[in-house]
Amino acid sequence: MKVLKYILAFFLFLGMGLGAWLYYPQYKINRMKSEAIEASSDQHKLTYLDYYRLSSDKDINHLALGDSIIHGYGASETENLVYKFSSQLGEQLNKSVHYNNEGINGITSTQLNQLVQDGTFDQKIKDADIITINVGGNDVLKTARHLDYSQAFNSFEELQSTFAGNLSAISNTIEKLNPEATIIFLELYNPLPLNDQFYTLADKLLPKWNLKIYEAAQQIPSSIVVQTTKVINGDNIQNIAPDGVHPNPNGYTAITEQMLKQFALEYRRQAV
Repeated sequence: MKVLKYILAFFLFLGMGLGAWLYYPQYKINRMKSEAIEASSDQHKLTYLDYYRLSSDKDINHLALGDSIIHGYGASETENLVYKFSSQLGEQLNKSVHYNNEGINGITSTQLNQLVQDGTFDQKIKDADIITINVGGNDVLKTARHLDYSQAFNSFEELQSTFAGNLSAISNTIEKLNPEATIIFLELYNPLPLNDQFYTLADKLLPKWNLKIYEAAQQIPSSIVVQTTKVINGDNIQNIAPDGVHPNPNGYTAITEQMLKQFALEYRRQAV
């Protein structure tokens, strides 16, 4: 928890006096969310759930890339996010969903991008029908640990730009290797309780980071940004592990349910 507060203190310094800098990203995110129209309003589209249900493939391959959230830090193999989503999706599809969890605790977006560009996951990407990505939290964490506030302020835009470039490079490489795959991105969430002194500030600042995720997803026709912030927040602190950062098993279940909800509501866009 101390480390998390240190990170948010770092954000506090960055956000002081920058009202527009705080509110505009959430406005843009809300506009992008509104563009993910529910399938019921367009009879010619299929939801992601229906797309895979109607597919002739009897088996679905799910590849998960990213950090400790993907790895399932603090949860058993049958309690982590990748297992839960894959198994419950399989039940809803009445098909076998095979998962490949490549989550690495502590990995940054630069490190993940390097692995992707080096071809480490090429064959797994080509074989996948669904690819889940969660990365970026460690970019902030490692910067906050090694820089003082002045240095952090001067480097923040570069840090965010680097993250955006990495995420874009990762998703673009995936699309080139497998243009038919659905890419699932996860929002960064605010795990602080409502009475924490940094809670409100974190809620205002996180959209600036999450906007980069939505912008990356907007470039990929078949993609979803899971609204993790709906289920991991100050009103649902029961979903946070004792470390104050990671989801607990309840949290992984809540994120899984949000993923499946969006799979059932959002329609799958096709590449032009």
